[in-house]
Amino acid sequence: MILWINGAFGSGKTTTAFELNRKIENSFVYDPENVGYFIWKNSSNILKKGDFQDFELWREMNYKLLKLIADNFDGTVIVPMTLVNPEYYKEIIGRLIKDGVEVRHFILYASEETLIKHLKIRSFGNLKKDSFALNSIDRCIYAFDNYIKDEKIIADNRSVDDIAAEIAGKCGISLPTEKRSKLKKTFDRYIVLFKHIRR
Repeated sequence: MILWINGAFGSGKTTTAFELNRKIENSFVYDPENVGYFIWKNSSNILKKGDFQDFELWREMNYKLLKLIADNFDGTVIVPMTLVNPEYYKEIIGRLIKDGVEVRHFILYASEETLIKHLKIRSFGNLKKDSFALNSIDRCIYAFDNYIKDEKIIADNRSVDDIAAEIAGKCGISLPTEKRSKLKKTFDRYIVLFKHIRR
């Protein structure tokens, strides 16, 4: 099964994905952004401009990789990725579903206030006005209200544990009892946050 966690930047996709990964046996996190950075790194700056989602190559590579993994892995593939263009949604998620892959797609839906608050935390208080993530908020909220209307998980004023438990429950997955201390849990989440600060 592919468990796709969509949402605006700052909605908690990556933190939630790695929380689920820790608790779901035989699971791993697949990050479509890595394909974009691969393309940028290996194109001698020819393609290093704008949003790499706009490159057909990025969409095709992610579709093919996810299809290959789904055909050969019997566990849960967790995909934290913002996807708001309805055509791109069809090219990746829609195509996977059409090809018989089980895809559960959830949108972490949060208010502008919540997203800005999370982005400030993610940037350690240094959120720039020209931040790609910040400037994408309106576009994301509009898309989730009008174009991509799969199941929404309200993320305002909720803990990562609560959100992860709701997603798992909707997928029929039982999560084990948390054994980490509050301090260890916080530390683990900040490590994830630090490793995935990109834009």
